[in-house]
Amino acid sequence: MSVQAPDRELDRLEGLWADGLSESYRSYLEAVSDYEADAQPKLALAAALIEAGVRLQGLGGRAAPAPTLLMGDLCLARASRLLADAASLAVQVAFARAIEGLSAAAASGSPSRPVRELLLNAFTATA
Repeated sequence: MSVQAPDRELDRLEGLWADGLSESYRSYLEAVSDYEADAQPKLALAAALIEAGVRLQGLGGRAAPAPTLLMGDLCLARASRLLADAASLAVQVAFARAIEGLSAAAASGSPSRPVRELLLNAFTATA
């Protein structure tokens, strides 16, 4: 089965799509089936981009090289824009808290819940 993400959102991220972003997107797409049909691809892509961005930034490990770090930043920025466009405020805040928690855990050297678990949980946030 071929899964298509919004082409405009993948500008400059084609390599990531082949490097696991497509599988993450497909997984999250299944998790957002309760949302409106036009919001589903945006939400799934936002979560997949956050997962990729966190991985690229190497949270909790050695600092990523500058180009990789910038690519991670780009993923997080695009995800933020997608969430602002397609998610409720409660879901946006839940995603921000998930990222904040991951960053805090990495900074303190503490273990964190898995990224995917945190992001899937963020989809269930209500006001």
